[in-house]
Amino acid sequence: MKEYIVSLEKEFSLIKNGFKEEEKRALTDYKTNDNEYVRELAFLAYKSDIYQVRMYGVFLFGYLSEQDDILTFMRDEVSKDDNWRVQEVLAKAFDEFCKKIGYEKALPIIDKWLRINNPNTRRAVTEGLRIWTSRPYFKKNPKEAIERIANLKEDTSEYVRKSVGNALRDISKKFPELIKAELNNWKLESKEINQVYKLASRFVK
Repeated sequence: MKEYIVSLEKEFSLIKNGFKEEEKRALTDYKTNDNEYVRELAFLAYKSDIYQVRMYGVFLFGYLSEQDDILTFMRDEVSKDDNWRVQEVLAKAFDEFCKKIGYEKALPIIDKWLRINNPNTRRAVTEGLRIWTSRPYFKKNPKEAIERIANLKEDTSEYVRKSVGNALRDISKKFPELIKAELNNWKLESKEINQVYKLASRFVK
């Protein structure tokens, strides 16, 4: 297994943009091995100094995320990774978890992650579920999505606020009146809310 990780490090370190190769390999390895092997592989990959291999490991975590300790590791440890590309994959891995168990069933976990102190954890939700209203449950319940996202309009992290504004803007394309009604309730008294408002209101007239 260690030899395989070394080969991945050589191969993936040549990839400077995107995530498709890491995702494709992770899915293949997940489908062709038992969960115990994949679990060990994921943790070993995540120890790599090569961020592309950690990305691959996080994709594996997403496929294994129905295991409680894996989901907790994603929330508490992967969220601390200092590479923004790894954080992008964490968002995808969280969406994979929601897809696996069902978005409505995932609501308590979604809400819990949105309250975590680490901004990377909160952003994994706001970014991972985009476009929110293209996802099952939220497609039929757009107000549920809007309420959850809008609650972070004054988030302390600009990284999160940008994701929040963009997520609301996404929804406004299909549900402009709902977004307009939400934005009309905002008091634009802080630079934080104004930043989100500017992004969210782009397509709302």
